[in-house]
Amino acid sequence: MSVSRMPSRVPVTRRGVMQGLLASAAAAVLAPVVAASWPPRFPGSEDVSFDEMYHGRHILGARTGAGGRAAVGGGEWHVTVDGRPLHLMRRADGSYLSMVDHYQSYPTALAAARAAVDELSPSEQLRGVEAEGSDHRGVHA
Repeated sequence: MSVSRMPSRVPVTRRGVMQGLLASAAAAVLAPVVAASWPPRFPGSEDVSFDEMYHGRHILGARTGAGGRAAVGGGEWHVTVDGRPLHLMRRADGSYLSMVDHYQSYPTALAAARAAVDELSPSEQLRGVEAEGSDHRGVHA
């Protein structure tokens, strides 16, 4: 005949409960500090200009901004594909939309520019902005 043993119970003490609560509170307080000390998800990708050939297209991008904001992550991007402007919009979560593909967001301006090139057919070019004084406004891809 076999005898099964039940695991013995560990008595719960006030000291044990207080230590558990204190450890949980310390973890909750320190979590944001630890998370802020980690490197960004895409290290340096947002502050570096780019100039590359991608699928036979010349992509050029530089951060613009007034008052030195470009150096600290502010400002906007000036991006061109084969010398024609690609307008990007920054979302509240920090990602980017392009006027070519405004249904998908991308983590960096370079990723948005590459995705715009992917959407263009080999013979298709971005359309330039209309001449000044024109009543037709808007950006066309």
